[in-house]
Amino acid sequence: MTRDEFVNPQDLAIVEKFEKAVAYLYPIFQRCPRSHSVLRDRLIGLLFDQVGFLYQAAKSKQASKLYAADANLATLRFWLRFASDPKLKFLSHHQHKVALRHIAETGSMLGQWIKSAKGNGRSGS
Repeated sequence: MTRDEFVNPQDLAIVEKFEKAVAYLYPIFQRCPRSHSVLRDRLIGLLFDQVGFLYQAAKSKQASKLYAADANLATLRFWLRFASDPKLKFLSHHQHKVALRHIAETGSMLGQWIKSAKGNGRSGS
């Protein structure tokens, strides 16, 4: 992966971690039934938006961007939980569990980043 010279490589490790979630979920979303196209598009949008939120946080060094990234992750978790309802036949219980594991790893890294930003008075180190 090519590095951005204006961003701390530690800040981008979270993007690499989230990329695993995208690589897992995107093909699943693409195969969802046509009747769920609105939900599929929303979930894909949240995935792609998350990458943007993470880059914005890394480049801006603003704590508010970290909170926006955290809020987007929470929104993604909500819609994944909704999509895993057995009546919808969108995500299986196993797929939901695996997806949440990937997102939890990203969320944990983001939580540490936020904690460090609070301690330093800024979002980057």
